[in-house]
Amino acid sequence: MEAIRKQATKLREQVARQQQAVLKQFGAGGYGGSDNVVTDEVEFQQHQKLERLYISTRAGKHYQRDIVRGVEGYIVTGSKQVEIGTKLSEDSRKYGAENTCTSGSTLSRAALSFGRSRAQMEKERGILLKDLGTQVAEPLRAMVMGAPLEDARHLAQRYDRMRQEAEAQAIEVSKRQARVREMPGNTENIMKLEAAEAKLQDLKSNMAILGKEAAAAMAAVEAQQQRLTLQRLISMVEAERAYHQRVLQILDQLEGEMISERQRIEAPPSPKVENSMPPPPSYEEVNGVYASQTHNGSTDSMGYFLGEVLFPYQGVTDVELNLSVGDYIVVRKVTNNGWAEGECKGKAGWFPFGYIERRDRVLASKVAEVF
Repeated sequence: MEAIRKQATKLREQVARQQQAVLKQFGAGGYGGSDNVVTDEVEFQQHQKLERLYISTRAGKHYQRDIVRGVEGYIVTGSKQVEIGTKLSEDSRKYGAENTCTSGSTLSRAALSFGRSRAQMEKERGILLKDLGTQVAEPLRAMVMGAPLEDARHLAQRYDRMRQEAEAQAIEVSKRQARVREMPGNTENIMKLEAAEAKLQDLKSNMAILGKEAAAAMAAVEAQQQRLTLQRLISMVEAERAYHQRVLQILDQLEGEMISERQRIEAPPSPKVENSMPPPPSYEEVNGVYASQTHNGSTDSMGYFLGEVLFPYQGVTDVELNLSVGDYIVVRKVTNNGWAEGECKGKAGWFPFGYIERRDRVLASKVAEVF
């Protein structure tokens, strides 16, 4: 329909130009003249301006409608994704809470973390969908269906109908002028010509006023369309950006928790100090009672050597050392009950011998750290 209407308008403009050319050629010297022609330059420019505004506002309306449809479709599919994600969250938390595994609770803890994080992400998705509906779809839908646009379009359509009426009246005036020229003294023809010309002038005057009103209304609607649509697009981008930032924070935290659980599974087990293992001997015992015993007694006759700490150890008594993985220690005594004595980072004390491993070749920088 719009294409037919546009084509009809172009045909009317062509006919009007032809009429104007004919009247300019044959109408001079009689009553009226070229001023009676409806398609003068000012009116023609006004008509073209309205036509461009009509096309612009129609395209803007269609784009707004496309955005609304796209957002509504995104909300529908997003709501389904929220439903699926929430169900996955509940299943994960249920598995984690039941903890049916007999060999450990690592996976259960990971499942609880995943379920909690998934629930948070689905909550953020729900907030995004709500924002898209209230901040984007609803304002644009209101403008598409709003009165300002329809009122402006009705004014433009009234102007178009009045313009067609004025064109028809201009043809009627040209006919009356031809009759007056054929019968110059006929009073009735002259009166009818004057009445036709007066009606044409009224139509042209009203058409000019209505054209200005329609153009102003359409221009205002066009400006509002441009401003509002841009604002809603910015709101949509900001809402999605905030959503993805919050989800990224949740995922970063979840990844850290799950990697920690994986490392706990893959890490080699630390050597256990038996509950029956006696406490480390005092230095007096080693230097006195045990000093004369052999390798099968309390002390090992091996000389000093360097060892690397493989597992962390926290000393219980004042005579025990605190060890960190990667530390190097000078081992000076080893007992047959699992304890060793040495020096690490300037401190001497006892530690479980199974927590270190002997090293025959060590970097000089590592040796310096011992003392």
